[in-house]
Amino acid sequence: MKINIYTLICVLFNLSVFAQLSPRIANYDIDIKLDVKEKKLWGNEKLNWKNTSNDNIDKVQFHMYMNAFKDENSTFMKESGGKLRNDRLDKKENNWGNIYITSIKTERGENLFSKMKFIQPDDDNEKDKTVLEVTLDKPILPGETINFLIDFRVKLPQIFARTGFAQGDYFLVGQWFPKIGVYETPGIRYASKGAWNCHQFHGDTEFYADFGVYNVSITLPQEFVVGSTGSLKSEEKLEKGLKKLNYVAEDVHDFAWTASKDFVEIREKWNNVELIALMQPSHKGLADRYFSSVKNALDYFDKNVGKYPFPTLTMVDPPLNASGSAGMEYPRFITCGYTTWGMPNSIRMPEVVTIHEFGHQYFQGMLASNEFEETWLDEGFNTYMEWRIMEEYYPNKGSQLDFFGFNMPGKESGRSGYVSMKNPKITAVYRDAWKYPKGTYGTMSYSKTGLWMTTLENLVGRAVMDEIMKTYFERFKFKHPSAKDFTAIVNEIAPQKLGNKHGDNYDWYFEQALYKAEVCDYVVDTIKAISDKKWEITLSRGGQFVFPQEIEIVYANGTKEIMYWDAKSSHKTVEREKEIVSVSIDPKRKNLMDLNYLNNSYSVSPSEGFYIKYTAKTIFWVQRVLEFFATWA
Repeated sequence: MKINIYTLICVLFNLSVFAQLSPRIANYDIDIKLDVKEKKLWGNEKLNWKNTSNDNIDKVQFHMYMNAFKDENSTFMKESGGKLRNDRLDKKENNWGNIYITSIKTERGENLFSKMKFIQPDDDNEKDKTVLEVTLDKPILPGETINFLIDFRVKLPQIFARTGFAQGDYFLVGQWFPKIGVYETPGIRYASKGAWNCHQFHGDTEFYADFGVYNVSITLPQEFVVGSTGSLKSEEKLEKGLKKLNYVAEDVHDFAWTASKDFVEIREKWNNVELIALMQPSHKGLADRYFSSVKNALDYFDKNVGKYPFPTLTMVDPPLNASGSAGMEYPRFITCGYTTWGMPNSIRMPEVVTIHEFGHQYFQGMLASNEFEETWLDEGFNTYMEWRIMEEYYPNKGSQLDFFGFNMPGKESGRSGYVSMKNPKITAVYRDAWKYPKGTYGTMSYSKTGLWMTTLENLVGRAVMDEIMKTYFERFKFKHPSAKDFTAIVNEIAPQKLGNKHGDNYDWYFEQALYKAEVCDYVVDTIKAISDKKWEITLSRGGQFVFPQEIEIVYANGTKEIMYWDAKSSHKTVEREKEIVSVSIDPKRKNLMDLNYLNNSYSVSPSEGFYIKYTAKTIFWVQRVLEFFATWA
């Protein structure tokens, strides 16, 4: 039989474009209407959920995230104090938010409204209403698919923590519908038996969900410009000045959207990806900076991690009075912001935030780790990649700020935040996000993880690290990876490429950098002549973090020597039969975990330590200024 070549190519192309990328466990058909005046949503939801376990499941659990904003008694409000980053809730009556289910049934005939109860799996706060458990009349059998039919209403909060409304009829709507938890089965993360993973909404936690297809219809006034996670499939004009928009997004684990009468929509292309910027009118001239930075990020991830498989990416520029919705990520949809009219190119906050938020399309968007329990696995990994991208495309090592010759690269800012902690041993990185000691979540999840990832790269080399990241992405995209999955890949790839240069595996490194709060401070203590022909160097390691060190010795005759110290002992003495003028530990600054670089060098001649010391102090205070303007999710 003859086959038309053109037809075959088209068939293969369509198969590649529409291939199912994820397991599609949780699939949503949602129809909502926005009440602009009352700041409310009225909706109905059909949830198609598949039991992929070998268990008979007689209870299901839902996230009811909007109830975090119900009153001051929620766990989120108690932990956050009604504040996130630099934004605070104005606690007027109409500014609170909530979500109510008015009906819940199944297509197999169960009415479950009386079987609902709120539970608190993380704490004893009985007033927290962010997790709902529903008992079924009969269990969901292994391999069975069930359809839940849910009617619900939402009161949107005033924006201060990612989602809600702002004056001027701006809406950023995230985590807004009854959302089923993840039923983890043996082999997923740390599960030894099947169980629901459905945490309460905490002050320092984000999200965790299964992949699926979202078919979402939004009814709202015709003058609103809308952007969303999905691709627009249809638009229908209705009576009374309303319109109905239908969006579809495949192989995602969440759906967010925005609406405003003021948005200026600008579009560009990167390869086959439609890039959409929804700009404030006064910021329209900054759209080029968003497009340029996100294209840089797309290029870099494409080459060094993996392909971006989706047809669109929407970037939202929030108004100033909705800054609480800036710097946030959802599948195919990010919020940028932290910018003003006339912001000079030397202040690169638009670039930093856009690149960081785009990176979340990979770290948590496709590599869907549990942000409640291992927040560093997306925020820290993404910070590491953000630093790399900024260094690749922007001057002065990707400086966030070029101010009268002063530069602040992201790595230096991150290191300053870590080393300036009053007690850097206060907590390990590896812990549930809501259990970090107060004030340490950002440093542990973002900065310290970015630092130990960069240090790991310096240890194994960029080429090996790239293979690690590519393997991690290819093996775990559209799955739920954990720390043990990543460390297993490092222990697989690095020894293959480097042999036992650093040991049989890298567990020694992760034990110190990730699972414990070990610290280190490597010091050149002295250089002294112990005879006419012999000189002595003394080195020491403060703290318990053992990291192999390069030592550079400079002699009076101008020659140099590089020696190696395994640092397993806390002190080392070196003798040489040539006059020594200076010694430097880690001259290439491979170990970003070292708490104090100022004592890494010792010279018998006058040093530049005075200037280095006060430059470091200046860096510290500039970082504080940057943090005043922005921190991002």
